[in-house]
Amino acid sequence: MKKQIIINGQTIKDLPSFYEEINRVFMADENWKIGPSLDALDDLLYGGFGALKNQGEIQLVWEHISQSREALGYETTKAYYEAKLQPGSPFNVPLFQEKLRALKSGSGPTYFDLILEIIAEHPAIELVALD
Repeated sequence: MKKQIIINGQTIKDLPSFYEEINRVFMADENWKIGPSLDALDDLLYGGFGALKNQGEIQLVWEHISQSREALGYETTKAYYEAKLQPGSPFNVPLFQEKLRALKSGSGPTYFDLILEIIAEHPAIELVALD
């Protein structure tokens, strides 16, 4: 039987609360937390620490997923990209300018879409979306 991990989408209102929920669910038994980064989320899902340590396949149940989709949608993604474009930014400005243009044109993914893409890249994780 797969281990079941439940994300409470009602607690997700923005990027900080998304990572708070991820840390609550996955990192409760660790004395450190992952930072607010898609790369960190991807690393977490490979396993080796937290709730995924020594786990095989898991079922990730995301309750109230539509609320999370809205909270991590267009406006949040736009603000995320704009923050990367602030003067003096250490980030790849041309890359984030292109991502922002794609988002505004309707062809770019939202932060929520990026999260789902990362989860889908981990075949040992079965995502169950519940509203």
